[in-house]
Amino acid sequence: MLAQLSVSQFRNIVSAEITPASGINLILGENGSGKTSLLEALFLLAMGRSFRSRALKHLVKKQQQRLTVFARSMDQTPIGLQYDLQSGLLIRLNNAPLKRLSDLAAHLPLQFIPANCHQFFELGPKYRRRMVDWGVFHVEHSFNFHWQSYKKALQQRNAAIRKYKPCNEIALWDTHLIKHGMKITEFRQGYLQQLVKEFLPLFRQLCPELETASFVLRYQQGWNKETDFADYLRENIERDRALGYTRSGAHAADWSLKIDDGDPYEMLSRGQQKLFFLALSMAQIKLLAAQKEITNSVLLIDDLSSELDWHHQNTVIETLRTLPVQAFISSTNDDLSQLLKADNEKKFHVKHGVISEKVKHAINTNPDIVE
Repeated sequence: MLAQLSVSQFRNIVSAEITPASGINLILGENGSGKTSLLEALFLLAMGRSFRSRALKHLVKKQQQRLTVFARSMDQTPIGLQYDLQSGLLIRLNNAPLKRLSDLAAHLPLQFIPANCHQFFELGPKYRRRMVDWGVFHVEHSFNFHWQSYKKALQQRNAAIRKYKPCNEIALWDTHLIKHGMKITEFRQGYLQQLVKEFLPLFRQLCPELETASFVLRYQQGWNKETDFADYLRENIERDRALGYTRSGAHAADWSLKIDDGDPYEMLSRGQQKLFFLALSMAQIKLLAAQKEITNSVLLIDDLSSELDWHHQNTVIETLRTLPVQAFISSTNDDLSQLLKADNEKKFHVKHGVISEKVKHAINTNPDIVE
């Protein structure tokens, strides 16, 4: 959790400094005012990358040389990030240069829920793996070691394939691929079982109209479940050589939650899909707190009002109050500020990149009713 945040020369934000609440923080403003840019700055600070642009140079305000994002966590640990168009990215954690982004992610567990999060169901396995791996990374201490080792072995095996090496040279990397791939699979399956237990009551609270629905977890490990991984790699080596890469393995895994034996993408409305994604993220927060006593999670929600009617927006905020999380929620709907009740909740107004805690005019006098 963050006690202080400063942002300068970041997209349309020239300079801003806020003292966020430890609970819910509403970021209110019109479209294009800089709300999402503030969330993006927080994401960059925690992940070392952007959720909107692959090239960090696009984040620097036009005609400027560098951007900076600085924060202090609740325990007063300083976190500083600077990106310079000439010298690149520099991150400091507790006043020391940071060498590994994984250390940054471990210090500030952060999840981001985009406005179009309903696309989670249609964007492909990579996005679903990314969600579960975020949780496994924070729960299982050795996961990052196994994942990095697996990626290195996979890169070497693929390089051997592309260089048309003989099968016995390609297979030299199979031992490492199998060792680390099996461990990754074990971690993921165990984590998903626990995640579903936390998810179900949360989703039924957010979406009571589906309270009686049945949910079944399905995990595809990345190769035929009836075949040993070593045998599968050996039997399909000619196929991999023809493709030019290793097709099967932990890097090709996928998972889903079937609802009444149906696909959520086909069964749920876009609003219900958003609640589904929200419940998964909330479940990860609960799981981290229960298993690792991690209570400094940060949750970014971009455009809460999109796809959700007033009742569901209220339910989301009420549910967030029960979780050990610091939430930053953007919206064009100023009426959301009526829902703030506790001392650990604040609202901020963004206009033309200027952020303030005082709102002079309502942005939208009518609650958004979508469904």
